[in-house]
Amino acid sequence: MSPISSTALSGLNAASLQLQSSAHNIANTQTPGFRRQQVVQSAEPAGGVRAQLTQAAAPGEAMAEDIVNQMQASALYRANLQTLRVERDMLGSLLDVQA
Repeated sequence: MSPISSTALSGLNAASLQLQSSAHNIANTQTPGFRRQQVVQSAEPAGGVRAQLTQAAAPGEAMAEDIVNQMQASALYRANLQTLRVERDMLGSLLDVQA
């Protein structure tokens, strides 16, 4: 797997986890004592990102933050998917030139 692919895939996974987490938070805003899930991301030394789920220290909702997280994660997911498509197309073109 190329470095571009592995970086884009890690970004897809991180965005997917953020989408799941914020959807979970939105669905549970009315649950008494609910503590929000949060996604913590850190850079990988070889490129890409590592995403981990944590739980908020105190109960409570942050609907506006979760909605913004949904929109941001959706845009990041599409961007990383486009990166994979462009890499695929470039490799296809390279093979066409070599053939």
